[in-house]
This record gives sequence, C-alpha cells and structure tokens, in this order.
Amino acid sequence: MTDRPQLHLGAFMRPVSIHTGAWRYPGAYPNANFNFRHLKHFAQRLEAAKFDAFFMADHLAVLDMPVNALKRSHTVTSFEPFTLLSALAGATTRIGLVATASTTFDEPYHIARRFASLDHISEGRAGWNIVTTANPDAALNFGYEGQMDHDARYIRAREFYDVVTGLWDSFADDAFVRDVDRGIYFDPDRLHVLDHKGTSLSVRGPLNIARPVQGWPVIVQAGSSEPGRQLAAETAEVVFAAEPTLDSARRFYADVKGRAKAIGRNPDHLKILPAAFVVVADTIAEAQAQRTHLDSLVHYDSGIGSLNGMLGYDVSGFDPDGPLPDIPETNASKSARERMVRLARDEKLTIRQLAQKAGSYAGLAFVGTPASIVDEMEQWLGVGSDGFNIMFPWLPGGLDAFVDGVVPELQRRGLFRTEYAGTTLRDHLGLPRPANRFFPD
Repeated sequence: MTDRPQLHLGAFMRPVSIHTGAWRYPGAYPNANFNFRHLKHFAQRLEAAKFDAFFMADHLAVLDMPVNALKRSHTVTSFEPFTLLSALAGATTRIGLVATASTTFDEPYHIARRFASLDHISEGRAGWNIVTTANPDAALNFGYEGQMDHDARYIRAREFYDVVTGLWDSFADDAFVRDVDRGIYFDPDRLHVLDHKGTSLSVRGPLNIARPVQGWPVIVQAGSSEPGRQLAAETAEVVFAAEPTLDSARRFYADVKGRAKAIGRNPDHLKILPAAFVVVADTIAEAQAQRTHLDSLVHYDSGIGSLNGMLGYDVSGFDPDGPLPDIPETNASKSARERMVRLARDEKLTIRQLAQKAGSYAGLAFVGTPASIVDEMEQWLGVGSDGFNIMFPWLPGGLDAFVDGVVPELQRRGLFRTEYAGTTLRDHLGLPRPANRFFPD
C-alpha cells in the first residue's frame, strides 16, 4: 500500500462539457447532454476508472443570455438532477452521485427528502452541492420579481444547511426496530422533532425518511467569495474550487482549510477539488491543436452571452476589439465576475478575446500527454488541491482519452486507487460518518 497522498477525481457532467463548442467537435455526440443512454455509459466508464463521483450541476432557468447566444447552447435542455441520478444509481454500484440543489428557491424539507432518498436508493453514494442561485431569470420562475441580495442568499444558505442536516437526524440509526411479534415498527423515543424557527426559515419536522445511509450525504460547495469561503469552512466536506493558477490555489487552499481548523474542524475532512479542463493526446502539440480547434468552434454570440452571464453585466454594446470597461458591482456571482475581470486585466484582453475564453473555458486547463498532465497534477496535490473536478472537452472522446490515458498514469505512480476501498462516497473520500446530533450514542 502506497504512503503517497491519494488524489480524488470528480467528473463534472452537467453540462457534459462546459465548453460551448463541445457539441460541435468532430466525433462528439451533439445530444450527449440530454441522452440517457449516453449518460449511463459515461457513468459506467467513470466508475470502471474508479472516479470518486459523477457531479451534476443544475440551473433553475435557461441560461440568462440573448436568444442569439441561447440558440447555440447545448445546455438549453438538461435532465433534472435527482431524476437522472436516481436512474444512474440503478446502473452503477460504487461511483458517488452528486447533485446541485439551491438554497435560494427551494425549501429545506424538499432538499432533505430528495437527498435522503437518493442516499438510500444508491446505498450511500449521494452528495449535496449547496448553491445560492444568482440567475435573475430563476427568480421569475419561482414567483419573485427580482433576485435576493448576494449576502442575504448566503445568510439563508447557512441556516438552510442547519435545517437540512437537522432533518436528516430526525431518526436515530436504530429507530426502526420492526418488531413483528409486538407490532412495533419504530421506537418513538428514537425520533426527534426539529421544530426550527429561525431568521429565514420555519420547519417543524421530523423528516419522514430514515436517516441516510451515510448519516448525511456528503456536503459539497463551490464559490470563492468571502461569504462562500466562510460557508465552505463551516459546512463543506468537498469544495469545488475554481482557482486558475497554482499560486492562487495555494492561497485558497490554505485560507479555507485554515478557517476550518480555526473553528475546530479537522482540515483533512475538507477536500478541495479545483475544476480542471483536460485535453489529452499522444503529444503535447496534438493536444494543443485539439484545444485550438475546439476553441475555434465558439461563436462570438455564444461567447459574449457566456461572458455577460459571468459578469452579471451586458458588455455587448461596447467595442468588441476594445478593452473591458469598468464593471460595476452586481448581484451576480462575485467569484465568477472577479475571475473574468482579473483575467482581462492581467492578460490585457479585448472583449472579443475575453468572450472567446468565456465560451471555451477560461479557468485551469491541463493540455498535453498523460505523463505531462500527471506531472502538473502532482505539483498541485496537497498544496493547492486534494484532487480535481474534471471537465471533459467533448464527449465521448475527451472522456475516453482521460480514462484510458491519465487514469492509468496516475495509478502507475501510486497517486490514484486501482480499486474502491469501500462502498459509499464517504469511503471514497476518506470522510467520517457524522454523528447524529440528537442521538449521539
């Protein structure tokens, strides 16, 4: 058994590729994002490669962009995550199944029931990606005239976490005695009524589902704003980070783990997995050529739509070959806005160039051979990351290249498992099963 740090791998699978040109790449499945047969095959391939988790992001509205950009998007139609992951739970046996669920427009009781159900259906493989929804069109879909303030969204999210985890603890693990002779199905003394009345939420409980297999599904979070970092330090067990360089990743890694330690958490129980866009080929030149061709498939309408969404501000009326103007503070995601503004300033990009990057992928990318990619991953491991949330450039070719090339190289160097050591997502990630707050014994 190797003593080397073990790298964790998630697969970012909704959309199946974040690159807006992915569905147009030669050999790609144009409908991969909305074809269950394809998605089942992808999940099974990832499981055979021993990935920790299959991750579905989610949106509660079509993307907030003009129709000329929207008509080019392969994400305009996507499966609802719980429906898909429940189906995939029956088609797989080990890989974790992680879904986004919003604390802004959903209710804690709904979220608690769905994830508890998924954890039982999958026999302990569920994970909850906590998000606060920034898309203003989502607010209109839920009866609101406008979006909740950024800081208010995080205040609600923190209370939401307490309520959901409290609902998961409604029953003690041994509550269901199912005594046929006495006719007693469960022990009422092992049931807790939450009766939460807080600043944003009022939820009586108890949850009408037994405690999840994992105690709680694994708690996942993304976001690098100040409120996002603090929420991650207090609640997350996995952080899907978005730092584009090793230097910035080192600072983020130290900051979030340091915050967790300061409040009494074990920082080893918080895994940080930056998003990594990976293009694999037999030579570095070939991989770079594939990336160049892929990026050439990004239409300007699509790129500028993506950029406006990230900025929370419409820059389409400015000279596309001029610099990015000063962008005012908005109610959109602050971390995405800051990344794009910083990229424009640091690389002195025009709006057209920045739009092309926004439509392709402007974050961390590993482009090269299996050996060169693993060389780079090793530099990050333990100082800027505990692994990566992999974004594939197109499907199925990009996924196959990673599974057939990078995974064996990681295994050869003793950096990644050759077999699953356990059956649950917590087992894969080396995370403890949380004690029940109401029934700790």
